[in-house]
Formats: sequence, structure tokens, C-alpha cells
Amino acid sequence: MILGVLGGGLLCVALALAFWLPSRFLVQDLRDTGVTVSAHVTKVDNKPKYVQVKFLQGELSGTEEKLWDYAGMLPDVHPGDALIVTYDPDDPHRSLPHAWVTDPPANLPAYGSSAIAAFLFTGAVVGTFRRRRLLTRSSPPGSA
Repeated sequence: MILGVLGGGLLCVALALAFWLPSRFLVQDLRDTGVTVSAHVTKVDNKPKYVQVKFLQGELSGTEEKLWDYAGMLPDVHPGDALIVTYDPDDPHRSLPHAWVTDPPANLPAYGSSAIAAFLFTGAVVGTFRRRRLLTRSSPPGSA
């Protein structure tokens, strides 16, 4: 049972890294080499699964691209809204709202996975020490 809890903790750490690292790398890349332009929101899915924008400035003026999600989140916008966007000049699809590049939103999936991992690791440590204490108390005298 302790190994199962420890395995669950490791799985949660892997999930937290999967949520955290791609988003952090995207933000860092856009901070270093990104191009900031104004854009116009052209399409938004109702979930939203995607937000499509049309760049209004720069080399890619008139190009339509879907925004990249940040930890599974997209900005709360509607078709026709104006938006300042930062995109990767080598891959314009890698774009985020400029406000998210300067101050990223809370990465709730990564925080939640980290909290669950900490809880499971604590449970595994407590369970290991408790089991060890119970086994040393129940051993017959002279068997140590």
C-alpha cells in the first residue's frame, strides 16, 4: 500500500511537470524573442477550445492564428475584441496575450497536482514510519 501511495505521488509530480514546464518555456521564449503586436479576435469557440486572432501589425499583418493555451486556459475574449498579442516569429502559432507573457496567470493544474503529490508523499513517509514502529514493537524479545 505504501508503494502504491508513493507511485501515486510520483505520478502527480509527473503531471505537475507536464503542466508547468511547457507553459514556463513558452513564456520565457516569448519574453526573449517574441514580437508584440495588436490583434483582432476573429473566432472563439464556446468552451473555449480555441481563440483565433488576426494580427494587425508587423510582418504578419493580416495573418490569422489560434492562440496557444497556457496550462489549458485561454483568455476570456469575444469575437471583435482587440488584444495585444506576443508571438514567436519562427512559429506564429506560439502566441499568447501580452498580459500573460508579462504576468502569467496562476497555473492551477500544476499547483493542484503539486499539492496532491505533497499529500501523497507525506502519507507514504508517515505510513512507512508507523509501519516500522509497529513491526519493531511486535517483534518477539531476543529476535533483534
